[in-house]
Amino acid sequence: MSLILASASPARRAMLQAAGLEVEVMPAYVDEEEIKLALRAEQAPARQVAEALAELKARRIGHIAAQTGDQRFIIAADQMLVCGDAWFDKPADLAAARAQLQSLRGKPHQLVSAVVAARAGGIVWRHIASATLTMRDFSDDFLDAYLAQAGAAVLSSVGAYQLEGLGVQLFSRIEGDYFTILGLPLLPLLAFLRDNQVLRS
Repeated sequence: MSLILASASPARRAMLQAAGLEVEVMPAYVDEEEIKLALRAEQAPARQVAEALAELKARRIGHIAAQTGDQRFIIAADQMLVCGDAWFDKPADLAAARAQLQSLRGKPHQLVSAVVAARAGGIVWRHIASATLTMRDFSDDFLDAYLAQAGAAVLSSVGAYQLEGLGVQLFSRIEGDYFTILGLPLLPLLAFLRDNQVLRS
């Protein structure tokens, strides 16, 4: 049985396909900024925001699937980066990426990743995980060289880094699941899919 991935993220699609899953991508476009602002005003924790965004994406695509009788599981995920009281989004350009990495430099931050599964219009499973990453106190010269080499690829990451590439050089300590850091807690998701006979147990 194939899955529907309610995300345009190439990294999430690649993770699922590398794990042997057949995936149809159906991105769910939602106003993430408005939702974040509303939940921030309610003093919601970052994990609640990540879960709410993932659920909204799954429900949006689930509604479309339900109209056609599609019974496949819909997988949606979202991720929040938190440093102290600040939330970070994907940088708009390399200048913003540079400023963001300077803000994170020498400090620990958390990546909170939420994944949900929907079917027949309803949420049937959810999981939230977090990882703590500590950036080393790198020099501005190193930062400029990193951005010059990594280029626009850093703009696809909420942290302005890609841990599976050059971004690993930014860190002194990493605590947490690798797949959670990449934005999809894969092992719990695979267990859910085995329990529901999408994968062999």
